[in-house]
Amino acid sequence: MKTRRNLWTSICATMLLVLATTLPARAQMSDNGYASVDWQYNFPVGNSFANHSSGWGMHVEGGYYLNDHWGLGLFLAWHTNHEYIPRTVLPLSPTESLSTDQQHSNFRLPFGVAGRYSWNRGGAFQPYVSVKAGAQYARLSSAFNIFEAEDKTWGFYVSPEIGLNIFPWAYGPGLHLAAYYDYGTNRGHLLTYDPEGMNNVGLRIGISF
Repeated sequence: MKTRRNLWTSICATMLLVLATTLPARAQMSDNGYASVDWQYNFPVGNSFANHSSGWGMHVEGGYYLNDHWGLGLFLAWHTNHEYIPRTVLPLSPTESLSTDQQHSNFRLPFGVAGRYSWNRGGAFQPYVSVKAGAQYARLSSAFNIFEAEDKTWGFYVSPEIGLNIFPWAYGPGLHLAAYYDYGTNRGHLLTYDPEGMNNVGLRIGISF
């Protein structure tokens, strides 16, 4: 619990620091540049390993508009989902089995390129649609008793998104809201579990400039 509290404190401090250091950013940034820093909450869909919804995630994106509507950029995100598994018997081999409860965790780190189409650029309300694609690193872990088993895997990542940037002031950062779906082709093997594919829907809220 202390580790989670420290992580949450670090995330909040990072977002406040970004906000404090970029208050004049909209006045200084090129009219064609864009960026956002978000907290995100996700809901796993059909994941068999760690399927509880979670707010342990962040998303960072930055890019450049090639014309009045089309933008191209880079993104990085990270998220962790957890699930408690009550005591059960796991058959490890024809002659071995394990009886224990478990704490499953699924940490994901996708990154890559992002393309978007935006409307009403320069206005107070700027809706957009976006598609992200790239690679995803995932770490699956199961903690039981004093032990931990893990598997690390890589996969292809794709994520469509709809969002809205709100700029209530002529200068300074604005509010970013988004809803997304993501899919990773990651496959893993851990104890008796063989997760294949990682699907999530989620929401983002943060700072845009």
